[in-house]
Amino acid sequence: MIKKIIPKGESSRNVLTLMTGTSIAQAIPIAISPILTRIYTPNDFGVYALFISIAAIFGSIANARYEMAIMLPDRDEDALNIAALGILISTILSCALLVIVIFFNTSISILLGNGNIGFWLYFIPFSVWMIGLFNVLKYYNNRQKNYKDISRANIYKSLTSSTIQISIGLLKPGAAGLISGQLVSGIVANTKLLRNLFLNVNIKKTVTIKKMKRMAVEYINFPKFSLWAVLANTLSSNLVNILISIYFSVTTLGLYSLVRRVLGIPTSLLGSSMGQVFYQEASIEYKETGTVIKSFKSTFKKLCLISIIPFAVLYVMVADLFVLVFGEKWMVAGEYAEIFIPLFLVMFIVSPLSLANLINKKNKEIMLWQFGLLIISIAIIVYCNYLGFSFSEMAVYMVGILSLYYLWLLVITYIYVLRS
Repeated sequence: MIKKIIPKGESSRNVLTLMTGTSIAQAIPIAISPILTRIYTPNDFGVYALFISIAAIFGSIANARYEMAIMLPDRDEDALNIAALGILISTILSCALLVIVIFFNTSISILLGNGNIGFWLYFIPFSVWMIGLFNVLKYYNNRQKNYKDISRANIYKSLTSSTIQISIGLLKPGAAGLISGQLVSGIVANTKLLRNLFLNVNIKKTVTIKKMKRMAVEYINFPKFSLWAVLANTLSSNLVNILISIYFSVTTLGLYSLVRRVLGIPTSLLGSSMGQVFYQEASIEYKETGTVIKSFKSTFKKLCLISIIPFAVLYVMVADLFVLVFGEKWMVAGEYAEIFIPLFLVMFIVSPLSLANLINKKNKEIMLWQFGLLIISIAIIVYCNYLGFSFSEMAVYMVGILSLYYLWLLVITYIYVLRS
């Protein structure tokens, strides 16, 4: 069975390397989750989810999506200048955010409807910069096939975050431990990946403003189209978090955040690794043949094989597992999880394959799809709140509608692949 799922040769080793590192990195927070749910309250997780959502929204566009172009140039020199361009953009954005937070902290806290988030808003710019730097370094190391270093960085990040979250949580109540772990772990992961940049390249001779400008123009479609697409995608999930906090409660958001954390494990564990390797394989196939059909079909089969049965088993057991593993106060989260499982299954299969659209330069089309996702997601939660639905009732509508919408993305992606 494993031989059917994972291709032979170098590709197999790449998949296994990333999957092993990611698996270990994800196993650590999974293992400590029962501890965290007994140290922290759903309200603490709600504040943490608010922080993560805000940072994720800006972090998704921190490099203006130029990090996605790092894999594409034939010359490593051009790729390095794209990486430098991405870091420069994220630095400018983070500085701008810091100014905004300093002057409008109180107003933002009131708008979010949660006073506890006010202090942590000052750390949003730094978190955004860490996300931007990590994205650049991840794709640069992926291009250089430094899969072991990517895996180790993920493991170090997970270890650091988990250690800090437990340690501070035992000493001090509130969301401080959760957020501190997130911040410090970013520093550790970036330090690991940054070493490859300085050890193997003479940056002063390779990176210049002139070359960065040339790369910015050559790959302008990424900020022109892909940026807005990923922003819409990030908003569709993270803005929902913010709206849940406002329309329902920060405690409900805390319960929902645990659901996303648990159900997102398969995607983080396998989907992201499969996506990275697929993107590299498809990029090479496109350069050689002008199509990505072989990589697409192979990856689709593997994703289906490794997901359908585990998700089905999880659906049957998830409600009871939440109570057993996380404690009685998280029983409602188990009920939410049962509702959301079909959507996470569809996302697990579709999301990695959607990277084919970047290679086929369907940036504009996917941008429109992402904005549709954003509009639909917001409309569902606002309309259901208007009708007075409970969170569970709203979740049923969201799962049904968004699952169909993601399946449509799979169909149109396959059509674009056939036409390439």
